[in-house]
Amino acid sequence: MGNYAPIGNLRLYYEIHGDGYPLVLIHGGGSTLESTWGTILPELAREHRVIAVELQAHGHTPDIDRPLSFEQDADDVAALLTHLAISQADIMGFSNGGTTALQIAIRHPALVHKLVLIAATFRRDGMPPGFFDGFDHARLEHMPRPLAEAYLKANPDPAGLQRMFDRDVARMKAFTDIPDSAVRGIAAPALVINGDSEVILAEHALALFRTLPNARLAILPGGHGDYIGEICSPEKNGPMPKLVSAMIGEFLFSSEKK
Repeated sequence: MGNYAPIGNLRLYYEIHGDGYPLVLIHGGGSTLESTWGTILPELAREHRVIAVELQAHGHTPDIDRPLSFEQDADDVAALLTHLAISQADIMGFSNGGTTALQIAIRHPALVHKLVLIAATFRRDGMPPGFFDGFDHARLEHMPRPLAEAYLKANPDPAGLQRMFDRDVARMKAFTDIPDSAVRGIAAPALVINGDSEVILAEHALALFRTLPNARLAILPGGHGDYIGEICSPEKNGPMPKLVSAMIGEFLFSSEKK
């Protein structure tokens, strides 16, 4: 089911599920498309042509010798859409993928029809105090086991797992705030989703909602990704992921016909 797109020297892995208007899914840090989206992807693919990617060094996509950043990931996704001859799509990202989705809207605005930003960060103060200090002592054994297992399922290479971990740690340590002016310049309608008890503060989601010029906001009960059935969530088969999928679908299809 998977394919590789030649993006410069990168072999970018992606999968396409379903038919309809294109919806690009961007996974979280340290994740694969399955570990982030496995629960709700089948629901989304009922009415969308879902294009789920695995970014540089993640899952099936190998690492290459170049810097890794949210901006670079955004450019890679934009290049994938060009490769697929897609002129515009809805873009949805979770966690680090939400920050990448923001960068796509900033750097490639013509590609973005609507945005769904799930647990997305645009400023360092969106995390609890001391969050970034923890990366100074981060080790692979600190990685949640389900995420490590998901990587090895996609790519059974322990050295690749270590490279992904090191890449994501370095990226988070180097993360700088996205200027409010850049966020205010995003014209695409956006839906901001966040949990009420997760690593991204609910107050930060509110700030993102207020900074975006055309946004809606949903604060949901649960921790990081619980409400979409992310692989580390305790109740992946509960009712919340289907409810959230329906809410996302309503937002994407509201206001105008595709």
